[in-house]
Formats: sequence, C-alpha cells, structure tokens
Amino acid sequence: MKILLIRFSSIGDIVLTSPIIRCIKQQLANAEIHFLTKNSFRDLVEANPNITKVIGFENDIKEVQATLENEQYDVVIDLHDNIRSRQVCQFLNAKVYRYNKQRFKRFMLVQFKINWLNNHIVDRYFSAAKKLNVLNDGKGLDFFISPKNEISYDKLPFTHCAGFAVIVVGAKHFTKQIPLKKLEELCRKISIPIILIGDKNDSEKSNQLAKIDEFKIYNACGKFNLQQSASIIKKAKYIITPDTGMMHIAAAFNKRIIVVFGGTDKRLGFTPYTSSVNWTMIENTSLSCRPCHKHGLDACPKKHFKCMNDLEMQKIIDLL
Repeated sequence: MKILLIRFSSIGDIVLTSPIIRCIKQQLANAEIHFLTKNSFRDLVEANPNITKVIGFENDIKEVQATLENEQYDVVIDLHDNIRSRQVCQFLNAKVYRYNKQRFKRFMLVQFKINWLNNHIVDRYFSAAKKLNVLNDGKGLDFFISPKNEISYDKLPFTHCAGFAVIVVGAKHFTKQIPLKKLEELCRKISIPIILIGDKNDSEKSNQLAKIDEFKIYNACGKFNLQQSASIIKKAKYIITPDTGMMHIAAAFNKRIIVVFGGTDKRLGFTPYTSSVNWTMIENTSLSCRPCHKHGLDACPKKHFKCMNDLEMQKIIDLL
C-alpha cells in the first residue's frame, strides 16, 4: 500500500505526526509512506526511517502536482485539512482519510471559554487512520537526527560539556513568548550552564541575555539549523520553553520539560505528548481571557499580557 501523508507546517504539528507514521509503518504490511510538506520543514521528517520519500514544495502545490500524480497513491491521509491539502486530494485518484480539526469546539473555547475539547492533537490525527485499523501504540513521539547534524560536545563551549540547561528564547507569535525580563531572571538564577536556542529573529533578545554571564550562557540562536538545535536539546539536562515546536522535539527525546504557557491553553490539545510525567506546566490560571487564540497572536488583545507578565519565575527555579 502506497500512502501519502499531508502536513505542510509547522514544526510542532509535523513532529506530532510521528506516532501515526510509526504505527502505519509497523501495523500495515509493506506500507510505503510518502510525506508532503513545505521545503522549509523537510528537515523535520527526512531522517525518519519510517518514511520512504519526502516531497516538498516552495509556494504552490502545482510545483509537485505531476510528481504526486505519477506516484499513484492508494491512500491519502490529510493531516492538515485546509484548502491547499484538499486541492491535493482532488487531483489524486486515491481514497482520502482526513482528521477532524474540531474547529467548532476550538472556536467555542477561544471565543466563549466553553471547553468541549477532551483529547490531544495526536489522538485527532489517529482518527484519520481509523478505517485503516491503525491504532496508537502509546509510545509517544519520534524525532530523528541525521548523523551530519549531530552536534558533538567539541562544538560547544568547554564550560557546558559537563551538562547544561536549554532555554528556548522565542516563539512564532508574541503571546507565546516569554518576556525578556522573565528570561533575564531565569538566566541569573539557574545554577548550571545555559544554552539559548532560537533562530535569527531571536538574536536581539538572546544577545542581551548572553551579556548577563558570557561564560555561563552560550547564545546558539541563529547558529544552528533545526536538526542541530534538536541535537543540542537531546543533550540537555532539561529544557525551559514556551509553547513551541522545540517543546515537542524535547518531548520526543523524553527530556525533562518546563513549559510556560501564555496566550494559548493546554485544553487546545498541544501539551508535550509523552507517556512519562517528565514535564511541568507553568501558566496563569486566574485570567478569564485565556486562551486568546488557538495559535497565538502578535499582540495581547487586552494590552496587558498578564498571562506572561504576572508569572513568577521563582516557581520554575524551585522545580530545578
């Protein structure tokens, strides 16, 4: 059986597809799995041994339409469910199974704070494979790093070779980001060496944090690609992160995780997906405005950002 899985973005959402990929490969005899995504996210799945072929595109799905049609898929599993993924399903002559995004329930939670959601996004993904009799094996997430992207200790400061913590500096949306003053407090109070993880967009913030202690804090923001950053997370003693894709990568490695939730909410179904109890959530439960959006916003709708600004970082330090 030749199967096409569709998930275009983003980091966390793609990492969260790994259990269904594994279970399809293990539970369907001779299954050949292809994965369709944007080129900017290929690194997340190309090293996965359960995937036979990764097909990527830049801007328009028509770039790969001929390639997809030539593959003659038996089944398409749509784990994105948007206009673009439905276009793919239309031009492929295959059975289509689509996961339930539960849009109305998410809308009710965000707009009216009425919660009818009761499962994780991974469980919703598996609903798409129900008719194939593929079941969740309960073994959590996978993340595979190609050998060329493994970061050895000799590429890190010697001060960090005996162990370090990782702090994820940024997030795609403002209402998910831990404020700079909170990060500064963490960097001062954490007793072991720290590596800051993020992309080039986080450089201004990370540069300020690194100035606190140039020996204790190593600024890796923008210096490593996605897989290399994952390799650093894999070596960490623990990770402190907002609601980001790096949180899910850390969960795949079963790392100790302290996740700080701001404008998003655990009830939306995007908590660390792991069978262990190796993670702790820090959040402001006293606000009636949370969640303000299912993915996060570029500004606080209430102008106060209390979901992050009122959090006490000492609670995190006490956990370490």
